[in-house]
Amino acid sequence: MPSSFKILSILFFIVLNSFVVAAKEASELFYTLRTKVLSVKDFTADVKMKIDINNMRIPLLKGTLYFKSPDKMRMERNGGLSILPKKNINLTLGNLIPTGNVMVIDVGYDTLAGKRVHIIKAVPEDELSNIVLTKIWIDETNLLAMRTETTTRNDGTVKMNLEFANYIKYALPDKVTIFLDVKDFKLPKGVTVDYNVNATPDTNAKTGKQKLQKGTIQISYLKYAINTGLGDELFAKGKEE
Repeated sequence: MPSSFKILSILFFIVLNSFVVAAKEASELFYTLRTKVLSVKDFTADVKMKIDINNMRIPLLKGTLYFKSPDKMRMERNGGLSILPKKNINLTLGNLIPTGNVMVIDVGYDTLAGKRVHIIKAVPEDELSNIVLTKIWIDETNLLAMRTETTTRNDGTVKMNLEFANYIKYALPDKVTIFLDVKDFKLPKGVTVDYNVNATPDTNAKTGKQKLQKGTIQISYLKYAINTGLGDELFAKGKEE
């Protein structure tokens, strides 16, 4: 009979090998998903956008959203031009997934919206990247990111839920809900906001400092035109800082 040491060595090798295989599969899954997401070079979409922030009442925004890879975005509201909230808050999945070389960690499986999802963490190897860590819940059957949670160096943590129906081929969602910390939040130009003047700001019990407000941006994409070759001039015209 084999010795106890030999049995333990075999078991250790089996466990170690399973971790290596899982890490390789998770890495391949991440890069395949990223390639699919980044295949969209530009799009034009009719959208409805609902911005929900504590103590503020903001009207529903309707219009046309323009995007060009990697980070150009512009919205034309019905009735006039509108710049999107805070230029460094990115509203597309491609800007919340690390680029370049990435260390991928297999977290395991869970169920989300009735689907079995594979959860991975992606850590960029580039120390200058604004993204520190992205956690992704992936529908492996359709190769879609159902949820992301991205921690950044400058903009806090951005959480995003995505729902798909008509544009699965391009990994473009029909509806997105973005959860974010509201820091230096800049509303779109020309939007009238009602404030709740009686509201008391939340404060940290230990430091006494005012807490960051939480907010959501909910976008419904009604129709896409994809990879039509949008020019840079579309995004430069009327641009505000």
